[in-house]
Amino acid sequence: MNGNARRILAMLALFASASVAGPSESASPTGADTQLEQALEHMRDGRPGAALQTIDRLIARYPNFRLAHLLRGDLLLARARPIAGVGNTGHARAERLEELRAEAAARLRAHSDPPPADRIPAHLLQLAPSQMHAVVVDASRFRVFVYENANGMPRLVEDYYTTLGKNGIDKLREGDRKTPLGVYRVTSMIPGAMLPDLYGWGALPIDYPNEWDRRAGRTGYGIWLHGVPSDTYARAPWASDGCIALANPDIERLAKRVQAGVTPVIIAERVEWLSAEAWKAQRAQFSERLEAWRRDWESLDAERYLAHYASSFRAGRMDRGAWAAHKRRVNASKKWVKVGLENVSVLRSSGTDAPVAVSFEQDYRSSNLSRRTLKRQYWVNEAGRWKIAYEGPARGAAVALPESFPRGER
Repeated sequence: MNGNARRILAMLALFASASVAGPSESASPTGADTQLEQALEHMRDGRPGAALQTIDRLIARYPNFRLAHLLRGDLLLARARPIAGVGNTGHARAERLEELRAEAAARLRAHSDPPPADRIPAHLLQLAPSQMHAVVVDASRFRVFVYENANGMPRLVEDYYTTLGKNGIDKLREGDRKTPLGVYRVTSMIPGAMLPDLYGWGALPIDYPNEWDRRAGRTGYGIWLHGVPSDTYARAPWASDGCIALANPDIERLAKRVQAGVTPVIIAERVEWLSAEAWKAQRAQFSERLEAWRRDWESLDAERYLAHYASSFRAGRMDRGAWAAHKRRVNASKKWVKVGLENVSVLRSSGTDAPVAVSFEQDYRSSNLSRRTLKRQYWVNEAGRWKIAYEGPARGAAVALPESFPRGER
């Protein structure tokens, strides 16, 4: 490897160590990241000519991939004179160069630090049989992971580079240009033909703010997974108004795996990885708590049932005290109760104190009432024990336009 090639790789490694970590991109061998990785490997092997050929093929396939053009220019310039690292052109704004360097760092770490092959995200404790796939966004890595529901076991099938909010993560209010953290669902699909070019191939809106967000007083609307303008392949790591923006070929592939109203999207500050054994143990532990709640409801022992509810519980306008009084009155009118839980989904937000979102189809039968309900709960860890902090019917969310949507086209 010549000295200039080494400088490029060293600079990329420096950016990567100072930025975020991430695993490999798509399972597709023709993905842009895959070809970019091949070019870097050629450079490591001292084959700058092969690296340049690979970059040329990448640009031929994706002519609007600006980072690839930047690396090509560096490779050509390195033949003539020493270069300092990534981005040696004198014809680009300093801000734009820094954005491309940040993108290079994120993509390189995706190649150099993939998730352990034998690990499972702690966030996917249980996928319902109807949930064929789940999407997990790792904000620390700028990656979107796509998991397949393989007979109940999450299996990684694709992952992509992504752009997040200009001002970071943990959205709190309208206009803060942050990406929310939590458990969401794709609500619909909007083809690009119905949208301005800013959103590229199209959009997959999610249900922010959900019940837990509204309980916490978070505001805002219109958080989408969407594409990028036609004149670029990808945007900088921090560049959206809170949405999750993917390259147009990637959002198109992702959309093929999404079921509107069903597919979960977990946005985490940093994905927590578990061994298969630890994942099974956590899943079994939570399933035991959920089953105990169901069983104690059937017992008609109101105090046993209410012991599963957190002191911070709220449902609509009812706090825990009002909920307890209501349930005691209801139980007094029953001779028997049977409760069935079907299509159960258990998804965990990120962080030690993060809630667990539980959804299921509830088949309720009693001596004087029978009905089926799609229900959602949020469980929190209270004094070392999982308890219910919210419970209510799972309702669909209306599609709202993002804050970035051009005002003249609303």
